[in-house]
Amino acid sequence: MRVVRLVCLGLLAIWLAAPAGWAGERVALVIGNSEYEAVGSLDNPRNDALDISVALEGLGFDVLLGRDLTQAAMQQITRDFADAAQDADVALFYYAGHGFQVDGQNYLIPTDAAIARPSDVSAQTIAMTGILQAMEQAPGLKLIFLDACRDNPFGATFQDDPGLARIGTEADFMFAYATQPGNVAYDGTGRNSFFTKALLHHLYTPGQQLAELMIAVRRDVISATGGQQIPWENSSLTRQFVFDTNPPDTSGETLFYQVAASMQDDEVMRLYLDSYPEGAHRNEVLAYLETGTRTRSLDAPESGVESGAQAEKLWTLAQRSRLRPLLDLYVERYPDGDHVDEAERLLSLIPDMQDASPGALCERLVTHPRDAIAGTPGVPFERLQQNAIAAIRACSAAVTQTPNLPHYIALLARATAASGDLARAIDLYQTAADRGDLRAMVSLAQLKENGTGMPRDIPAAMELYQQAARGGSADAMINLAITLFEGVDLPQDTDRAIALLKQASEGGSAKATFNLGVLAQDGVIGDPADALDYFRRAARNGEYEGYRAAAILLDEGRGVTQDPTEAANMLLRGAAEDQGAILAELTEQAEQWSKATLAQVQLRLAAAGVYTSDVDGLPGPNFTAALRQWRNGGFDANVLVN
Repeated sequence: MRVVRLVCLGLLAIWLAAPAGWAGERVALVIGNSEYEAVGSLDNPRNDALDISVALEGLGFDVLLGRDLTQAAMQQITRDFADAAQDADVALFYYAGHGFQVDGQNYLIPTDAAIARPSDVSAQTIAMTGILQAMEQAPGLKLIFLDACRDNPFGATFQDDPGLARIGTEADFMFAYATQPGNVAYDGTGRNSFFTKALLHHLYTPGQQLAELMIAVRRDVISATGGQQIPWENSSLTRQFVFDTNPPDTSGETLFYQVAASMQDDEVMRLYLDSYPEGAHRNEVLAYLETGTRTRSLDAPESGVESGAQAEKLWTLAQRSRLRPLLDLYVERYPDGDHVDEAERLLSLIPDMQDASPGALCERLVTHPRDAIAGTPGVPFERLQQNAIAAIRACSAAVTQTPNLPHYIALLARATAASGDLARAIDLYQTAADRGDLRAMVSLAQLKENGTGMPRDIPAAMELYQQAARGGSADAMINLAITLFEGVDLPQDTDRAIALLKQASEGGSAKATFNLGVLAQDGVIGDPADALDYFRRAARNGEYEGYRAAAILLDEGRGVTQDPTEAANMLLRGAAEDQGAILAELTEQAEQWSKATLAQVQLRLAAAGVYTSDVDGLPGPNFTAALRQWRNGGFDANVLVN
């Protein structure tokens, strides 16, 4: 019987089907205020607003964009928005800039505001209630994104609390805040704020529901700030919504690899490794680059065959990843392509890596693999050791430039550890942990748990894990859960362990979700049928073993109705996205799978144009070749339907 086991962390060492036809009108008002007359300017909001407006236009929104607006200009554009939203199926408002609350009411600050006393507030600002009144006329969904949770720049004499207040209103509104109500959000260290950067990188995830998008954004911001900033939303929506209505595709990483494999371009292959140093296709890319072997090793289409579909894949990847080299490649290779104008517009927005701030460079050189986010890959410790000196310089500058964000101290600690100075690294980890950085807490806990660089101290390690878990660290929750299941370093407490895994899963942790699937499959929690949902969700969030686990349940009918068709869908998704385990199992241990499921796999491969032999549910050389071609550029989401 095939077994699915718990996965552990490594220790330190509504559906809208057609993309071309949007369901109803989408309108958006986007405002970014940076250049204030009476108070200091903000670095990011002008950029944030422009970048969000371009992204929304690409998703079918009619956008009203205003940057550095006076009070009169904000009032006028709000009236224009109210008129445009009257028939909108989706009305969206995005604001970046100064904002604060007074007596529980939120106010957005025009660039010409001059506030000296409480009585100036209503006369000099734009009350959020006015924006809401403009949106209430829209018959459809109303979405509000506020990247404005900063301290009152005019003084605190009339401000009850920092940040913005929670807003409650009627049905079909959703409010998304850059951070939890009453808290203060950080400006980013690059072109965009942490919140907007995460939002930009997830808007183009095909088929992703709004709730899932916000989980992904929250996870990225927590990782990027060490838990100092936690995006939050308040929703009364009565139906589902997705920004990108294309059918669910592969992950961004797999799309990247498949484009590189199809194009057989060395630079794109190297860019894949740079973006995903521990990616699922790393070994295949290294073999390609080291041997110089082309079609024979990758079983990819001939490099001279470039179709419209390949151009669309490259554009989808470039748009989704927001990487300048890919945008440049699209413009160079397809100068008359359908998306050249949009590609050139994005190129005018996205800075070169050489222009990166110390904070952005520190993040790119040092980020822990468990904190990897869209646009910032995690760096393995061995690779960091090779660049430790440059990393220490960048992170030291980032600490000086952004002293209020302890996450840069935690990154400096990791770079220092990689240089070999563990004693100094421990001091830095302790400083960052004392200031609330979640990654520093987890790293320090692991050092204490293992007795690395200090005497082993299990109680102190467990206390750090618990503190980090309370702050929202999924890694700490999982480590605590495993410890509570084992009952060695802490008294065994299965109920609390399960609760921690559920909390981590709700926060987007794929490993926690997978582990809940194993527990459900084994009858420890819920119903065995619940395991299928857990495994599917885990796979969507990046734990690709979930595809195989789901396929086993569907192939055997274990706790669910036997379904060879859906089992085949899971296997083919996994064959494209995992590290090669499913491909190896289907070709070397095919007897473990029913002929009905294998036949359904063959049918889908044939529909994708990569399999031309008999559909008989039997393995063979042609089946193996088809699976390899599927993995190396032949993936087609359109054939994965019931």
